[in-house]
Amino acid sequence: MTVFNHVSFDDHENVVFCHDKQSGLKAIIAVHNTNLGPAVGGCRMWNYNSDDEAINDVLRLSRGMTYKNALAGLTMGGGKAVIIADPKTTDREALFLAFGRAINKLGGTYYSAEDVGVSTSDIMIANRETPYVAGLEGKSGDPSPYTALGTYLGIKAAVKHQRGVDSLKGLKISVQGVGHVGYYLCKHLHEEGAELIVTDIHQASLDKVATEFGAKIVAPEDIYAQEVDVYAPCALGATINDTTIPLLKASIVAGCANNQLAEVRHGEKLKQMGVLYAPDYVINAGGIINVSFESDYDAAKSTAKVEKIYDTLLQIFSKADEENRTTADVADEMAKHIIDAAAKS
Repeated sequence: MTVFNHVSFDDHENVVFCHDKQSGLKAIIAVHNTNLGPAVGGCRMWNYNSDDEAINDVLRLSRGMTYKNALAGLTMGGGKAVIIADPKTTDREALFLAFGRAINKLGGTYYSAEDVGVSTSDIMIANRETPYVAGLEGKSGDPSPYTALGTYLGIKAAVKHQRGVDSLKGLKISVQGVGHVGYYLCKHLHEEGAELIVTDIHQASLDKVATEFGAKIVAPEDIYAQEVDVYAPCALGATINDTTIPLLKASIVAGCANNQLAEVRHGEKLKQMGVLYAPDYVINAGGIINVSFESDYDAAKSTAKVEKIYDTLLQIFSKADEENRTTADVADEMAKHIIDAAAKS
């Protein structure tokens, strides 16, 4: 299998394989599309089972960033990076210095930021070797709270569209993954009176949300079958698949994970079941919106732009209903229109 005929290639402009023997860096940087501007997207560090798994992940994430940035109204293209390593590694300085050098060689066509397994301090290390990073301390900083805010507002938009109510009070919401973003999401949901059912692979994270927000903890394999109103996937992608869909009892799927649908056809399956799906790259755009204010940071302006996610999702939901299409298909079409228009201007 080559990258060019990979099912997730989707006309990527550039895919770079990065290796540094001294630090042990093994990374892939994918630039999907730069019609709207330089590609911007986070770096994920994960202990992938295979190189093929890493390639598929970075290609899907990169494409998602193109669509995410377009529908968020940002003048940025889409890209992503993955580092193949244990995210718990403590030997990070040499690794992220090497990653910074790899980014720098792309000459500004790709800007990196934080994602799963990568912290603001890691990006600060990379910044010593390249200016092409964002989410820096003293500027936009950690994007997690803004991703959570957008996801919370997206859940409210889904509930508004489906049930015609403005409050989440008394609703049961299951959250899969309660790390950085998931924790902040749980905080928002708890403050509005939602009942939380949570799972995670890290017990400390679970204990924290159980103590602070009264969340009920379940095993990772049990999260799908919970009797809830909303299922919020906030961990890794592809949790909506042939195995999990028959288990779902929620009428809304709305969370901050990337690439929630294992395949495009799973969006149609949710529609057939009467489950309202909030397209992942729309609802989780809060973090990249915050990063977009990096050069002249203004928290109030960033928050105001994140709040527009609510209206964008309502527009997508309504159009999908009117045209009897999946929300994922409608969102893709809207994003492609913006991207294609930029190419012609």
